[in-house]
Amino acid sequence: MAEPLSYRDAGVDLEAARRHTDALTALVAGQTGFAAAHPLPAGMREPMLVTCTDGVGTKLLLARELGRLEGLGQDLVAMCVNDLACTGARPLVFLDYLAVGRLDPDEAGVIVRAIAAACEAVGCRLAGGETAEMPGLYAPGHFDLAGFAAGVVERAEMLGPHRVREGDAIVGLPSSGLHSNGYSLVRALVEAGALDPDPDLLLAPTRLYVRELQAIAAATDLRAAAHITGGGLAENLPRALPEGLGAELQAGSWEPGPAIAAVLATGRVDEEEAWRTFNMGLGMCAIVADGDPAAAAVDDGRLVGRVVAGGGVAVA
Repeated sequence: MAEPLSYRDAGVDLEAARRHTDALTALVAGQTGFAAAHPLPAGMREPMLVTCTDGVGTKLLLARELGRLEGLGQDLVAMCVNDLACTGARPLVFLDYLAVGRLDPDEAGVIVRAIAAACEAVGCRLAGGETAEMPGLYAPGHFDLAGFAAGVVERAEMLGPHRVREGDAIVGLPSSGLHSNGYSLVRALVEAGALDPDPDLLLAPTRLYVRELQAIAAATDLRAAAHITGGGLAENLPRALPEGLGAELQAGSWEPGPAIAAVLATGRVDEEEAWRTFNMGLGMCAIVADGDPAAAAVDDGRLVGRVVAGGGVAVA
């Protein structure tokens, strides 16, 4: 007679999962047992619920290879709440999904604690999440992350292309590095020996822009914002502009930063490809009424261009 099999024999350790959950319970707010509840802010006239979801991409693989997982939690939160902030919404709740082949509670704890810290930094509650152990679907040591965020904004105060006018100023907020895009190319450069696998340079966490956009909105007429992610400035900045208007950026008005410079210094990636792939040193662009002092609303914001008639993004 065949030996009996347990869930643990099949690769799922329920006891480890319980320890992981128990250890992180204090980080989670609003749980009701099977779901989380969070009230909408009182006093809003016409609140709009804004939602989004995102992941970290193949940056996970490089972080695993270099033994630096701490920044992934902030990466995950930033990829979601930065998108929310582009609508003018303030983030309310965040949920995470961690899928693994075999759960390592210590590693998972590092990631979830970083998620909780990033949520706290932007005034958002970590409302819960899911840790799924799936042996056979994920190779040993491999995992994936996804995040889900919800925020709220008054309908009349929503940012977007409908508010943008020709002549508006474009204020750029520097990126902290490569953020969470272009890592399939970065990993190829590392594997080819063309790029130094420096975790401080290549794995800097994605910058959180929620507070900065709130400061600009409080100081001036913020009309729209663009989170510069996959596809770079050429694909993301037009998403904040109405049909018939484009962006003219001033060459030399910002620096690409050391991570982008290191990629270009390999000689294996030309500038055109870099512009299509990376944020090129700007992680967020805020569009404000011409003449408003938005650049002074955050310490490192700077005027990088204007909204012009036409379409697309040009660098002059």
